Parts: sequence; structure tokens; C-alpha cells
Amino acid sequence: MAEARFSQDDFMCPVCLDLLTDPVTIPCGHSFCMGCITDSWDQQDQMRVYSCPQCRRIFNPTPDLAKNIMLAKVVDKLKKPPGHSYAGPGEVQCDVCAGRKYKAVKSCLVCLESYCQTHFDHHEDFHSCKRHKVTETTGQLHEKICCQHDKLLELFCKTDQQFICVLCLKYEHKNHDTTSAAVHRTEKQRSAQTAVEESERIFTELIRSIEKIRSKVTQRIRDQEKDAASRAEEQLEQLEQEISDLRRRDAELEQLSQTQDHIHLLQSFQCLSTPPESTEVPNILFSSLFSFDSMRESVRQLRDKLKDFWKKELRNISDRVTFTNFVPRTNNDFLQYSHQLTLDPNTAHQRLYLSNRNRVITNTSIGQLYPDHPERFDYWLQVLCRESVCGRSYWEIEWSGVYGVYISVSYKSISRKGGGYNRWFGHNDQSWSLFCCPFRFSFIHNKIETDLPVVSSRRIGVYVDHSAGTLSFYGVSDTMRLIHTVQTTFTQPLYPGFWVYYDSTSVKLC
Repeated sequence: MAEARFSQDDFMCPVCLDLLTDPVTIPCGHSFCMGCITDSWDQQDQMRVYSCPQCRRIFNPTPDLAKNIMLAKVVDKLKKPPGHSYAGPGEVQCDVCAGRKYKAVKSCLVCLESYCQTHFDHHEDFHSCKRHKVTETTGQLHEKICCQHDKLLELFCKTDQQFICVLCLKYEHKNHDTTSAAVHRTEKQRSAQTAVEESERIFTELIRSIEKIRSKVTQRIRDQEKDAASRAEEQLEQLEQEISDLRRRDAELEQLSQTQDHIHLLQSFQCLSTPPESTEVPNILFSSLFSFDSMRESVRQLRDKLKDFWKKELRNISDRVTFTNFVPRTNNDFLQYSHQLTLDPNTAHQRLYLSNRNRVITNTSIGQLYPDHPERFDYWLQVLCRESVCGRSYWEIEWSGVYGVYISVSYKSISRKGGGYNRWFGHNDQSWSLFCCPFRFSFIHNKIETDLPVVSSRRIGVYVDHSAGTLSFYGVSDTMRLIHTVQTTFTQPLYPGFWVYYDSTSVKLC
């Protein structure tokens, strides 16, 4: 039976324009707060005529007022706690509410729905015999479900670094190192807390080191200031002494100029005419004594270098943290790292025909008139893309044919000439390959081949997280089905490549 939906506007008091409080219904059928109608009639008490504030119907005598119990219950339900408020922008809505939706308080991982408090209570009552697994509200329920088996992602595969369901553990991830999602979360939280504490310790040490440097620089400036002041005072004392001597000589010369004793004048003038030893204090000396420009410049340079260093390291730390934690799951997640690729004609084997602006490869029995080139594969029917992939990159291809293809990534340094295995994608330590054909899938690296479940989709997505060392292959249809993931360390840029051995087999870059 459909649940009736009411608006708070239907239960507003016409007097105070707020939700009814202790609602009463008077004989005309209108309802008011007990306090509002009582106050209204108290004002009409002198006239002994009592009317409805809404329809003006007159009552005489005053009707008895009694709380409307049923109406009070309805109003109480409308006065919802925070869990019953309407969903705002960015908040998870209840999937069951009709019309304007309330904010969800819980999500069911079995029903894949989120519920407001009322509908969650109904859900719990309905499933009281067999409780469903519920969690705090989330708007990404589909990300908690295995896209391959439609089961809850309850486990974490440490081997492939991804969340899996119980059926994944039974088949694709058999004998892998796994743990429960809850345990993995606890480990990550503990690891994050340790990292935070270690970071706090290191930053505390850095701050102390900077404080010590600041203290030393300040002390050095103070010492230089004292030294400069002391030296300046010495120079001033010497200058004052010179001035005093000069004044004394000037006075003696003035006195001699008045004497009439020529012999005494000549004898004394000989002594007074000899200039005193002068202490010259160039302006540049005083300038250098009181100049700290060089020190200020050194401190500025230190500040700028530290700023540049912090910015660079913070960027590196952010990248490393993101690489560790981020695992795309939906097609939209992957497409944000989409990489436009083109095939490199200089690497294509003579029997590989490139078309559609070097985005389609077809094996033909007729050799192409490619010129000789040192980067061309001359034995294995292979081709590399012109662009390398680094950071996070994603691309999709479609393959056709009866006998299959190799979808690969390789270092550019892979050998091109001759028929040794070290030149064949997947059969060396410089390349990784997914082999696809209608009846068999396998992953090959360094001559080790791992059989995989066959995927019906002819569209394959390839995701590379170079810094994290992740390479993943997906079957692309309405959903993203993981085919295989490898965790390694890439030491060089990667180039997408393809091995197309059989006639009429083709690969198209999407």
C-alpha cells in the first residue's frame, strides 16, 4: 500500500504560521495551537463573542478546547530529527521516498538502496528474519559490488592490490594473498596513522632546526652590530682626538701670529707646521660597518630555496599517496586518464598494414613497401605506438579475427631485428602481453604464461599506473570486467604494442 505523503504546510497554525503545537480543532473544523486560539479568544473576552480567526464563524458560548490527539501524532512525525530532513545538494537521497526525497541515513549492500530513517525502519522490519548487511550512507553502492559476479566486495587481494568478492577468491584470485576488507582498512588506517606520526616527528625536527638557524643568524647579526658599533666608537674617539690636537695647534698658531719675537716665531712655527698624523676614515668604511645587505640577501635566498623545496616535495608526496590509494573502478573513472595513441609506421613489420590514420592494424599476406628503418620489427609481426605512456594512462582497443592477438606494453629498448624470443612481446623482461583469442586468454611476461578466464568482449581496456607499477586489462562492455592485473616496477617509459600474426586479424585503437 502506498505511503501517504504530507507537507508541513498542511499543518501550519493560521495564527503563528508555525507547525501546530498542542493542536486543537474548533467546531468549524479549523485547527490551531492551543496557546494561539486561547490568546485570540482572551482578547475577545470583553465582547463575549468568540470567532474563528480563519473563517470568522462566531461561537457563543466559548467552545471547550481539547487537544486533537491524532493530529498531534501526525505533527510529531513531521517534526523529524536531523535524520529525517530533506536531502540537500551533494547529500545521499532515500531511494524509496516519492516526490521530494529525505536524506538517507543507511545503505543496504544487499538491496543496493539507501534509506531515510522511516524507510530504513521498514526495511529492518521486513528483513527481521534474515538481516541484510547495512553500512553508513554512501552514494557509491555500485562500487562496493563486484562487476563480474554481482557480489559484495568483502575481501582485498594483496597480490593484485584490489577488492574482490568471495567468487573472485574461488576463481580468478585462487591461491592469492588475501585478507578481509575490514582488516585491510584497519591496516591502512594504522599505516596512515604511523605515517602521520612520523611526519609530525620529522616536521618538528625541521622546525627545531630552522629555529636554531634563525637563532644563530640573529645572534650573528647582534654580534656584528656590536662589533661595528665598537669599531665606530674607536674611530670617533680618534677623530675627536685629532680635532682636539688641531684646535690646540690652531690656538698656538694664533698666539704666535701676535708675537714680536721673530726667533721664537720661527722656532715654534717649524714644530707647529708639521702636520699631525691623521686617521683617515673613508666613507666606505662606515658604510660597510652598518650594512647587512649581504646577510639579508642570504636569508632571502635560503627562504626561497626552502619554499621551492617544500613545493616540489609536497607535490611528490601527494603523487605517491595518490598512486598508492587510487584504484579506478567505473568506466568514467578510467576515461579521465584516456590516452590518444597512434601506431608508429617505422616500427611496423612489413606484413602489417596500417590504416585509418595509423590507428588500425591488419595482417595481410602482402608485404607493405615500408622503407628500411632501425626501429622496424623484421621477424615478429609486431608494431609499437608512437606515444609513450607514463603516470596514469588508459586506452581501449577492439580486436577481430579467429586466432587472436597480443595486446602489449613494452620498453622502447626491446630488440627489433631477428627472431629470438627476446624480441617477441611478453617473452622477455622488457614487455608484458595479454593474449586474446575466442577460445583462450592468457598473460605472458618473461616467458611465463598464465591462463586466464575467457572474456567474450572484443573490446579491451588497458590501464597503466606507471609510478605505482600497476598494469591492468579489462573487458569493456556495459561494465568493466577485470581480466588480469600485474603489480611490478617499471624502470622505463612504456609503449603500447601489438602482435598480429594471423591473416585477416586486426586491431583498432578506439
